[in-house]
Order: sequence, then C-alpha cells, then structure tokens
Amino acid sequence: MLCLFSDGFKMYVVSRCDFNSTEPKDIKYMRSYYYNKIEVTRFDSDVRKFVGFTEFGVKKAEYWNSGAYLTQVKAEKETYCVPNIGIWYSNPLSKSVKPYVRLHSTTPAYSQHPAMLVCSVYDFFPKYIKVSWLRDGQEVTSDVTSTEEMADGDWYYQTHSHLEHTPRSGEKISCKVEHASLEKPLITDWDPSSDSSMPESERNKLAIGASGLILGLILSLAGFIYYRRKAQGQSMTLTHRPVHT
Repeated sequence: MLCLFSDGFKMYVVSRCDFNSTEPKDIKYMRSYYYNKIEVTRFDSDVRKFVGFTEFGVKKAEYWNSGAYLTQVKAEKETYCVPNIGIWYSNPLSKSVKPYVRLHSTTPAYSQHPAMLVCSVYDFFPKYIKVSWLRDGQEVTSDVTSTEEMADGDWYYQTHSHLEHTPRSGEKISCKVEHASLEKPLITDWDPSSDSSMPESERNKLAIGASGLILGLILSLAGFIYYRRKAQGQSMTLTHRPVHT
C-alpha cells in the first residue's frame, strides 16, 4: 500500500489478490486508488481495465487505459498473485477451524410461507465466511436473509442464514458454506424426514403420507395372501374331487 499526504489530504493505493483456490482462474487481482477515503479508480483483472468512480477517477481511468500502464498492471496477477498464492492459501488453512452446519426448519410468525429453513454455521475461524442456498443445484438469490458473523467469545464464530421456503415435491434444497478452512465448499442437503424442528403441519403431512403408504402395503400384502390361499384351496379341491365311473 502506498500513501501520500498533501495539506491534510491523503491519497493511497491498495493492491490485493482475491482467491478461493490456488488455480489462476479463481484468482482476481485488484488495484484501487483512494483520495480522502474515497475510491476514485480501480483496476480489476476480470474487467481487464481501469474504471473510475468520480469525475477525476474517470479521467485517470481513460488516461491509464490508453497507455502502457495498463499493460503493466495487467501483468500483476501473474507476477504478484500467482507466485504467492500457495503460501497465502496454506497459511490460513493451517490456522483455521472448519465449521459445522445444522440445517433445520422453523415456522416464522411474520411470514406467509409455511416454513423457513435455517442454516446455522458454528465454531469456525477465521471470521469471514460465505453461506448461500441451492435449489436443485442452482443458487437461490431471493427470500434469503443472513446474520453477521457473531463472535462466541472463545475465538470461534457463528452465523445463520434463513430461506423462506414453500415446499415443492421432488426438489432438493441445500446450504452451501465457503470458508478458508475448507478446500472445497461444504454442501449440506436438507432432509425433511430427519428435521425434528419441522413445522407441525408439515410433520403431520409426512406422518399422514407415511401412514397411508404403510396401510397400502398392508392391504396389498393381505390381498396377496388371500389370493394365494384361495388359489391353493381351489387346487386342493380339484385334486381330491372323486372320479365316477
């Protein structure tokens, strides 16, 4: 980070590498220019050019994008991020603690939805974590609310994400957790049958459905046994019928 001061005003530059694996495709290099705590210009390796956020920043972005400085900054991902990413990636992994996830449902008093799914993530370190929802493998972007990462007071953190949910037949709902301690995202599928906190109405539906299924199996079995016995009885009658000459 470079800082310059002039008559009480401060200009500084922040370069950073954002990554979730050691693969180059998962690494993004950004360089931001700030003046008086306001970001005026940013280079993003995904965008591959400078973008301005103020009148002055727009002018600087246009100037840098038309010169050799853009080529120099574009190379920073390969010369700065990629060679060091293995060290940075292994360092937090060695000092991090993996989270554990509890997925359950509840009935909110303020919502029209019959159920709200809650993904509770406990005992992780460091603090920063990403929790998202998947429906049949696709990320859900609506009806989701999440808490901030909350300190437990023992160096660990917890967070909770809520999904307003209307059950649909055959769908698969999952909670996806991404954290520095994990080499790949942790995905937990919601199993309604094992959810003791499921709303009573939903548990009743499952109970009725299960009871109906069991009753159907019993009736089918009884019908099969009755049919077999009747068939055997008819066979014995035919076998022992006297023959008249």
